[in-house]
Amino acid sequence: MDELAIVAQLVLAGFFGGAIGFVRERERKAAGLRTHTLVCVGAALFMMVSILMSEKFPGADAGRIAAQVVTGIGFIGAGAILRSGGNVRGLTTAASVWISAAIGLSVGCGFYTGAAAATLITLVVIEGLRNIEKMYFKEEQN
Repeated sequence: MDELAIVAQLVLAGFFGGAIGFVRERERKAAGLRTHTLVCVGAALFMMVSILMSEKFPGADAGRIAAQVVTGIGFIGAGAILRSGGNVRGLTTAASVWISAAIGLSVGCGFYTGAAAATLITLVVIEGLRNIEKMYFKEEQN
């Protein structure tokens, strides 16, 4: 891989993860700008390393590292959900970290259109659907 391309991919992953993280940070969520940026960049780097390893070592499975990223992010997401005690909270935080990892993996393997589209869809879901939820599914006042 060209060194400039590697840097460009990591910066792009940082931008996509940062965009999601910015929205979460603005909402004062536990996983915000830094978390989403780091998850996305880390996932992109893991994917690039995985591809490089499969090129250098014929027979190596490039998908194994990506699968482990998904598993690892699952643990982070579970922590975000369980951290809130008895109430089921943190599901959107867990999902946004999960999609940030998927976007990073996509950038890491060169699937830029998919990564950009997923970032846009994620932002629309987080921002747009929150307003719809507030309008139609207001929490009952006790």
